[in-house]
Amino acid sequence: MGNFSMKENYFKFILYLAVIVLLNFAGITLFFRADLTDDKLYSLSPASKDVVATLSEPLTIKVFFSKDLPAPHNNTERYLRDLLEEYAARGGKFFNYTFYNVTPEEGDLTQNTDENRDMAKDYGIQPVQIRIMENDEVKFKNAYMGLVMIHGDLIEKIETITSTNGLEYQLTGAIQKLNNKVSALLQLKDKVQVNMYLSTSLNTIAPLIGLDQLPMLNKAVADTIEKLNNKILGILELKHIDISDKKNLDMVSKKYNLMALSWPAIPEKNISAGHGAAGLVIEFNGKTNTLPLISALELPIIGTTYQMANPGELEEELNSVVEKLIGINKDIGFLSGHGTHSLMPDRLAMMQGMPSSGMQVLNTLVSSRYSIKQLDLKDGPIPDGLNCLIIARPTQKFSDYELFQIDQALMKGTNIAFISDSFNEIMPQQNSMGMGMPPRYEPIDTGLEALLNHYGIKIKKAYVLDKQSYTQQVPQNMGGGEQNIYFAPMLKENTINNTPQFMDNIKGLVAMQISPLELVEKNIDTTQVTATKLLSSSDESWLMEDSINLNPMFIRPPANEDEMKSYDLAYLLEGNFTSFFKGKAIPEKDMGEKDINEDNKEGNTESTLENNKFTGLSAENTFIETSKTAKLFILPCSQMLQDNMLDPQGRSTNATFILNIIDHLNGDDKIAQLRSKQQTLNPVAQTTPLARSIIKAFNIIILPVLVILFGLGVLAKRTARKKKIANRFNA
Repeated sequence: MGNFSMKENYFKFILYLAVIVLLNFAGITLFFRADLTDDKLYSLSPASKDVVATLSEPLTIKVFFSKDLPAPHNNTERYLRDLLEEYAARGGKFFNYTFYNVTPEEGDLTQNTDENRDMAKDYGIQPVQIRIMENDEVKFKNAYMGLVMIHGDLIEKIETITSTNGLEYQLTGAIQKLNNKVSALLQLKDKVQVNMYLSTSLNTIAPLIGLDQLPMLNKAVADTIEKLNNKILGILELKHIDISDKKNLDMVSKKYNLMALSWPAIPEKNISAGHGAAGLVIEFNGKTNTLPLISALELPIIGTTYQMANPGELEEELNSVVEKLIGINKDIGFLSGHGTHSLMPDRLAMMQGMPSSGMQVLNTLVSSRYSIKQLDLKDGPIPDGLNCLIIARPTQKFSDYELFQIDQALMKGTNIAFISDSFNEIMPQQNSMGMGMPPRYEPIDTGLEALLNHYGIKIKKAYVLDKQSYTQQVPQNMGGGEQNIYFAPMLKENTINNTPQFMDNIKGLVAMQISPLELVEKNIDTTQVTATKLLSSSDESWLMEDSINLNPMFIRPPANEDEMKSYDLAYLLEGNFTSFFKGKAIPEKDMGEKDINEDNKEGNTESTLENNKFTGLSAENTFIETSKTAKLFILPCSQMLQDNMLDPQGRSTNATFILNIIDHLNGDDKIAQLRSKQQTLNPVAQTTPLARSIIKAFNIIILPVLVILFGLGVLAKRTARKKKIANRFNA
């Protein structure tokens, strides 16, 4: 009996051992991970999974990261390894990554490490200086923290990775760009034409304008294009055009915005009078772009100087232009003119000591994914192929004809983001009479208000003030403490609608000088158009109307709480809109505006006059009365686009919100979800004092008591088991 029991135990041991071995073998290929974080920070987003799952050619990532770095850089390396492992699990055989050793051993560089550093240098990855604490001393150390992605002949790099914030977004964006580019290049049927307008006549005057190397520019540019061609599957076709005839030169320079140079005869130098041009014109599918090969620069005292393009930098510029022309990045229209904000800083205002209203940060962030096309309605119509049109704070009146163009763009399915202000801030004149005077706020009326009202949204001429607002520290010489900036509401919790995918994880925003919105329900056909409220103020809000004074020292909440309520601050309308001009005559264009169909040329004048004489002529379907499915986003707060409200890395929730809106209007919600994971503002949920006391008591008293009781229960169970075993053997 005892031998059988012993054999049974041996058999069980061998069986258990076999099961453990088999489970370990299965775990090599069959495994799962559970990301328990609320925002799924340590698992791939759907956008990342889709990007690597659609790879059609091998993607190789070479990582150059120094070892044994201090915190937080060691955590960054660990996170990067885990992230790349997740990509590899989804990408399969097409996704490969390698970490290269670039760390010296015992103060000396091994041959392998030396080769890896040279490789990093060849790819443009340079060491960065980091600060470390060693033996209670602050020291500086050079460290490699970058990677290179290679897909076919295309290369993308992230030169410095100093934080885990937004790293997945950077990687996925770069992989998507490479993958899209390869697909686009492989599908091209026509070549991209690169016309190099470089007049040999310029060589005679090159030494006189400080361009001694100009005769060699032709070959340098050709070599640069050949080098780029090797990386982008040979899609470029170079043609050198030597032009010196004045008539042809004038025509080409006006058409392509090329710099044209003319000079008189200089007998003493044996130089004849002549003309010339220098520039690259890139053409593809009827679209053109121009890069200058010679540029003029005005310098104080010195005057006009001329500079020649650097062939080394030209490759990157040319590559960017080609990417736009072949349509890798989606186009975004940005309305210029009519007093709208500029994408670049207002240098004149800065020189005069006035605040700049530029949006350079927004321009940089958006341009990394999209191609921005600035549009002036006086120069021509809104292109049909736009996915999205941004109208940022116009201040000047639109003509009816211009409103018609905007209306028809929406009717054609172009999504529109209208980001406005209700008032125009007029600064006092800088003289003795204006010293110490506050700015004046004049209501803005551009005509777009009537358009929006027709679509179902009314912007009220007022500012929303909120007790839940941004606070700033008051200098000690002014009494110290904190001061509420009531016209800068802090939006959080139930004031942000997180239901739409692109709004997921937007936990907090800061608005500035924002106006309230009202739905004009009688103008909204709920069977055709859906209105979604995205932002609102808290219940402790009130309005500043008529007399506007934004000096924080003079703003106080109303004494009567009944005067405070929540106000709607941002809406998204989606569906089939009805044209504002339905049942109306098409507006006539102003004399300064160009024709919609640039056909009123000299040859068509006679036929146009004949048509005007024929009064019986009638036309139908001259414009679209009901739109395709389109989206209209309204945010009455242009301050949220300003450089001082966005961070250059795009990690703040303000930047995330604006970029997510643009992605949504371009049908890319998955990228919007991915970007939301990097948000930096995550406020604690507001609770009542009683709830806070209960939570505090639970953590301080009840939770430890529960742990102690659990421990006593385990101890009692073990004690009872020991007694049971002792009684069995004693018996």
